[in-house]
Order: sequence, then C-alpha cells, then structure tokens
Amino acid sequence: MVKASVDERIEQVLSDLKSRHPAQDEFMQAVEEVLGSLKPLFESSSDEDYLGAFQVIAEPERVVKFRVQYPVMKPEGVELHTTTGYRVQFNSALGPYKGGLRFHPSVSESIIKFLGFEQIFKNALTNLPIGGGKGGCVFDPKGKSDSEVRMLCESFMKGLYRHIGPNLDVPAGDIGVGGREIGYMYGEYVRLRGQPDMGVLTGKSTDFGGSKLRPEATGYGLVYITLEALKKYKHYRYLSSDRSSKISTNLFKGLRVMISGSGNVAQFAAEKVLELGGVVISFSDSSGALTAENGFSRAQLDDLFQLKNVKRGRLSEMSNASGLKYHGGKSVWQTGMKCDVALPCATQNEITVDGAKTLVQSGCWCVAEGANMPTTNEAVEFLKTKIDIYIPAKAANAGGVATSALEMAQNSARLFWTAEEVDAKLKGIMNNIFETAYKTAQEFGRPYDLQFGANAAGFLKVYKAYKAMGYLKF
Repeated sequence: MVKASVDERIEQVLSDLKSRHPAQDEFMQAVEEVLGSLKPLFESSSDEDYLGAFQVIAEPERVVKFRVQYPVMKPEGVELHTTTGYRVQFNSALGPYKGGLRFHPSVSESIIKFLGFEQIFKNALTNLPIGGGKGGCVFDPKGKSDSEVRMLCESFMKGLYRHIGPNLDVPAGDIGVGGREIGYMYGEYVRLRGQPDMGVLTGKSTDFGGSKLRPEATGYGLVYITLEALKKYKHYRYLSSDRSSKISTNLFKGLRVMISGSGNVAQFAAEKVLELGGVVISFSDSSGALTAENGFSRAQLDDLFQLKNVKRGRLSEMSNASGLKYHGGKSVWQTGMKCDVALPCATQNEITVDGAKTLVQSGCWCVAEGANMPTTNEAVEFLKTKIDIYIPAKAANAGGVATSALEMAQNSARLFWTAEEVDAKLKGIMNNIFETAYKTAQEFGRPYDLQFGANAAGFLKVYKAYKAMGYLKF
C-alpha cells in the first residue's frame, strides 16, 4: 500500500473538517493558516504522527449553545429580542479553558470556533497552565443604555454559569465586553450560585478581584513583543542596511506606526508607542479612519480615550482637531500613509491583499497583529515575501490572556500585585514568546518565519501534553 504524501494528508484533514463544520469559513480559514504553516514540521519526522494529532486538536472538545433574551427600549415600547449564546470549550490539554467573550453583530458559531482554535496555541505560547476557549453572542452595544447592556449580560450568564468555574473554564472580555460587562456577569453569577467565586471570570474591576494593567495588557504586550523583535532581529532582507543598522539602537524612536481600531488594544498600544518615542499616525472605527500626518499628541490621545471610553462616540467627532484628518468609510490600510510599523488592532480579515500591497508601497517593513487573525491568509503570504518582520496574532496579542492568567493566579493565592509587578511579569512573558517563536523558526531552518515559529511552538506544546496523557495512543 502506497503511503499518502504530506500534501495529500493535509488535504484529507481539511476535507474531513469541512464536512463536519460546513459553511464555517472563518473557522476553516484559521485551520488552513495553521495547517499550511506547519507543513515543514509534518515533513520533519516519520516517527511522530503530528498530522494525526492535529486532527484531534482541531476538533472542539465541547460546543455549548444557549438562548439569550434581552429587552430593547424603543419609543413605542419595549421589544424582547432573542439570540444565541456560544461557549466553545476547545482544548483543555494545558489547563482550564481560557478565552474571552465577544458581544458583536458579527458573532457566529464559525467566528467563535476560529477564535477558540487560535486561543489554544496563543495560550500555549504563554507557557502558563491554560487551555483554549471562546464565547459570545450577537449583540450591538452601540446606542444601548446601561440597563439594556446589564440585562443582556445577566441573561447570557444564566445560560453560561453551569459550564464555567475556576478549574474548568474562565472567560474574560473581548470586543464589546469590558469591565462593565464583566462586572454585570459576575454579579449575576454570584446571585445564581449563592456565593462569591472571584476566579470564575477575569477582566474584573480592581475593586473586586481584578488585576492591575488588565485593560492595558494586550496593547502593551503587542508593543513589548515588537520591541523585542526590534532589539534582536538580524535577518533584514528588504530594509536598506543604513536603516536596519540603526533599529536595534533607536528601537521605536522616530518610527511611524500605523494603528487600526480604537478600542483597548489600539489605545494602549498607542500609549506605549508614544512612551517609547514612536509616532502614532492613525486610528479607526467601523465608520472610518482618523489620521495625523505628523503624529497624534499625548493630549489628542487623551481626547480619544475620553471619546471612546466615556462618551462612547465616533472618531468623526475628532475630525476638526488640529492636524487630524478623517476618512469616512475607509480603513487605515486604504490611506496610503508612509509608515514603518503596522499594528492592526481592529478585527479579523481587515488587511486584504490590496491593503498589504498598499502597506508595502508605503514603506512598511514590520507588521505585528494586535487583533485576532486581522490579515487574510493570502495577505500574510504576500507580506512574508515583502517585509522583514511579521509577528502573528497568536504571539503578538497574547498579553491580554497572559495577564488574565496572572489575575487567576492572584485570585487563587488571595494576593493583589502592584502595576509594576504585573508589568514586569507581562514583559517577561512577551519576551519569552518572541524567543520561543524565534528559536523554533531557526531550529527548522526558517529564521525569517515567525508565523511558523509561533504555530509550531504552540502546537508542539499541546502535542506533547496530549501524548503524555495517552490521548494519541490506540
């Protein structure tokens, strides 16, 4: 009998998954990205059935679906809306399921599965004892009152509370779910259980069991891992030698940084870039992009914080500020602004091949992903042949879940660490993630390929855990 080639087996794995998860494009995109990038690993050993293990890992351990009902206040009265709540408990090889909850109009089972699948490898890279999961529901918080948001959160928790716990599944926030929503859900959890349990959710307020720097963590971590790359990367292929020779000394100083999004990740990434001497030239929301040719000032960043976090307004409201320009209906990737570094922090698939080409033409040589899967697979393949540094989301945006795990540790030990202590631990984790991805890429003879390095390192950690527990023996 002729043994199937690696390419044939990869195609078979994809075909089997598609038949079990039909019409789930985002989930299959995430699977194809990891599966395709790991081909060198699959070809490296005849003794280990890595592809067989991948088939196991790519199937969720459990998908929980439940009804969520919430009222919407209208001039003519109150309407009761019904939607579906999801929690995909994807993989517990390394610890309790861990991943955020997303309240957004785009939520679907496919999107929650893609996010949960990504979370497995991201969490593995942190080297902390946490598995992968994700959840959420279709809900648009824009224009909703605090009461409407609270009642949605309470209904969501009524469907979820039986399936979570500090040693089973610990949800956190994501798009549409911040400290306010976590607080409402925790309050409902306590009412339903009849007792407090701080470790059941992370992203809580520091007034009741939350961690310092949790809101800042994903954005700060994104900048920390990019900073580590600027310090240690030696494989410049496209940047001229006179420019690349100065990077490890100057780091972010003077670099033009394009950021998409305007939520927590974008805001705190921008704050840290400014602190390190970089020039932040853009933000965006679902209505358009806001740019600053000479960079946003600290005062303008403070105004943006106020606009988004307090007023919950749109970026167009800042269009008349000095030095700022608003581009209605456009993404930052369509503006063509000159930049060195791109930090996509908005949502999945925001950078298409056309956007990637515009970035390269604009002088960009480094992309680090703050959002989950913000770059299409085709755009990733294009960027890897045109820019020097590409850091995938699994590595680059792991700071949020890492700090959530630190919050879990504080809750378990009944401790409360200072911001300085949490920041030092966060830096250490992000630096270790870069080193792990970088060294893994080098070990397989792919020194430019941090996508492969991150995916392979995360996969191997889960694979070894499964093998040790006997999950792969027949």
